[in-house]
Amino acid sequence: MASRYEDLTKEELIRLLEARERRTRFGLVWEANEIERDKALNGDFVALDLDPTLSCGNAPWRNLIIEGDNFDALRALKMTFAGQVKCIYIDPPYNTGNRDFIYNDRFVDKEDSWRHSKWCEFMFQRLMLARELLTQDGAIVVSIDDNEVFSLGLLMNRVFGEGAFVANCIWQKRYSRENREAIGDAHDYLLFYSPHPDLFKVRRGMIPMTEKQEKIYKNPNNDPRGRWRTVSLTAQGYRPNQMYEIVGPGGKRHLPPEGSCWKVIESEYKRLLEAGLLYFGKDGNAVPSRLRYFDEVEGVVPWTWWPHEEVGHTDEARKEIQEIFGTQTAFTTPKPVRLMERVLQICCGPNDLILDFFGGSGTTAHAALKLNAADGGRRRFILVSSTEATVDEPEKNLCRDVCAERLRRIIKGYKNRDDESISGLGGDFAYLRTRRIPASQLLEIDHSQVWTVLQLAHGETLIPYEDASFLWNGNEEEAVCYVPRFRREDAPALREAVKRSAAVAMYSWQPQFVRQQIRDSRVSHLAIPETLARRFGLQQGGRA
Repeated sequence: MASRYEDLTKEELIRLLEARERRTRFGLVWEANEIERDKALNGDFVALDLDPTLSCGNAPWRNLIIEGDNFDALRALKMTFAGQVKCIYIDPPYNTGNRDFIYNDRFVDKEDSWRHSKWCEFMFQRLMLARELLTQDGAIVVSIDDNEVFSLGLLMNRVFGEGAFVANCIWQKRYSRENREAIGDAHDYLLFYSPHPDLFKVRRGMIPMTEKQEKIYKNPNNDPRGRWRTVSLTAQGYRPNQMYEIVGPGGKRHLPPEGSCWKVIESEYKRLLEAGLLYFGKDGNAVPSRLRYFDEVEGVVPWTWWPHEEVGHTDEARKEIQEIFGTQTAFTTPKPVRLMERVLQICCGPNDLILDFFGGSGTTAHAALKLNAADGGRRRFILVSSTEATVDEPEKNLCRDVCAERLRRIIKGYKNRDDESISGLGGDFAYLRTRRIPASQLLEIDHSQVWTVLQLAHGETLIPYEDASFLWNGNEEEAVCYVPRFRREDAPALREAVKRSAAVAMYSWQPQFVRQQIRDSRVSHLAIPETLARRFGLQQGGRA
């Protein structure tokens, strides 16, 4: 069939395409070209400087705290962790106009006519980078309130696609009445998105039962298998092979209620009956139901209503900060640890990687450490936090003085406000700072910065740089090796090191020369700085 565009001239096709581009599309629109440009946006290479003095625990470190603008940090992480993060949680500024959103080193107030557009552009640039970090079955969860919830939903649809929406959960953040507004504000939202919701659903975690839910399980007949409850054997809908007749022990005959069918086919029903897993009431004539024993229940499916009794409230969060720092003013808008535990229980397993690039007071990492201590898990976290320094407070450093300090105390132990000793949860973190390097100056990158990037790109641990002929981090299966300055006399030791691992990624500034000396099928030779530029996405000529 001939296309209706075949007879159009080139000029007519151009006019048609230009008209389409001008056409208003459904979705969020903001004045990205009208507002003051976000000064954080740049095309420089981003290196990470390791500060062992602010790190916690002994190397090798598995967890990271990154001080710097999260636009820079996310670009560095994209170079090293693309497609590896199972759970991203962020608690971005809510843009209330009450000194909570910093744009270009100044707070955005309610009178700023571009307030919403600045927020949308700020978030869009960072969400686009975050998208590249998620695994296909991963999830990103964003906390927000009424100020930007509608903008955020459309923004998330634009970045991740409408089909990526999973749920909008309601967190009851207050337990006392709020009477200042026409209708009291008692909740915040948590928007869940996943690149592939069907894959996320398969691996989604259950949440623990509440005490009230556990009390439903009883054992009135002293069943040796323990406490149990009944679950309906009927389901809505009509399926011909699930419409059979059931005769109870008391002789009563049962068919599915109108508009329903049995949940299982007849052969499965007979298996359950033989296994003693069906219940017909005390007299044997009740509609059949399935027995579910307490010890076979792994948890309950999460739903969108999160009451404060289950996940905490804002007062609880402030008290947690006070317990650790002795004052509530260390951080004014924390989230309760129980809320973060709920997010992590749903979104990640015991060995998964978690990212929070609005690290705040470090609650996300606190929750991960607490879960690890409880179940022996090895969850890893990456927190990104800015200093939040402004022209009015140039010396402020939220990342160093609140986020990292809180986690240091949680890991090692601390004394609370009552001077009681609180045991540490264990764990570690490496403290890093972002550093921009103009693409034209990448040849001048420090060896320590190269070594940090290579380790993050190839493994789960980080050790400091030391002045040596070569540096090594890995195991029997795979390893990364960096050769800052190669000399022929270093070759024997390097050949011996290669024997430790089945696969070695060897980086050097002279890969051809090194390859001549280290000829081994287990070794992949890669060039510095070309490989860094390529991984970061720098084009030829030094542009990002």
